[in-house]
Amino acid sequence: MGSQEIITIEDDFTLIRFQNDSEVSFQAEHQVNSGLIQFHFGLKGNAKFLFNQGTYALELKDEKSLLLYNPQKELPLNLELAPNSWVISVIISIKKFHALFSNEANYITFLSDDNRDKKYYKEDDISPSMAIVLTQLFHYSLHPSIKNLYYKGKGYELLSLYFNRTEDPNAEQCPFLIDEDNVFKIKKAKEIIIANMAEPPGLQELADEIGLTLKKLKMGFKQIYGDTVYGFLFDYKMDYARKLLDSGSYNVNEVGLKIGYSTGSHFIAAFKKKFGTTPKKYLMSINTNV
Repeated sequence: MGSQEIITIEDDFTLIRFQNDSEVSFQAEHQVNSGLIQFHFGLKGNAKFLFNQGTYALELKDEKSLLLYNPQKELPLNLELAPNSWVISVIISIKKFHALFSNEANYITFLSDDNRDKKYYKEDDISPSMAIVLTQLFHYSLHPSIKNLYYKGKGYELLSLYFNRTEDPNAEQCPFLIDEDNVFKIKKAKEIIIANMAEPPGLQELADEIGLTLKKLKMGFKQIYGDTVYGFLFDYKMDYARKLLDSGSYNVNEVGLKIGYSTGSHFIAAFKKKFGTTPKKYLMSINTNV
């Protein structure tokens, strides 16, 4: 089923990850007091925000963002997440948000003196650089002790990119990132290795298939997904293996074969490297908790 993860970055600054990888819709609710600004980012799939007991709805489509603010009333978050959809929400108080732009307040339309007490709604596209940050919030390999720091940095980075008035800030240091066609190709590379996880192509073969140089494939994949191609694939395969074990439909050897390990010992070693326990012990712990 779907899930929501609430990360309190600071007082009055919250980030929520909504993830639905199932084949059915997922409902999520979160209380949002008045005086808080809501930013919602559709990373993939579709979502719908329901208001007034479902009598009014706002759609959030793939690669779109919604900004919601109403100082006169509370706007509780009631989200309907379609199958295979991911959404990131940032909720921040008007006071904290205003402090971020104290020298640029006139630029932020709804912070002007005329509009400060008016409700505000805006739909916009997600830029390629924003898409990279959003994806990194779902794909990261970091020690749990710095997770909150990582989210905090990415939360502020996301807001700065949302209100960026100039050309993409990554343009000079990394021209690759502002090329939407290249970003699309990197996403295609991810889809290819996932679809062929048991027998993934070599890096040069993968680069040729998506139409990028090997250097651009390596650099772009690292920038977008925060890991090397095979590092990302390893984490994906292990997470997929765990889901197969959770299903109770496969034994350890069958799971290993499904994700590309011809020998059980190699799969066991890989699983232990990722999760700190063997597949057999993991299965035993599931059965014990049932």
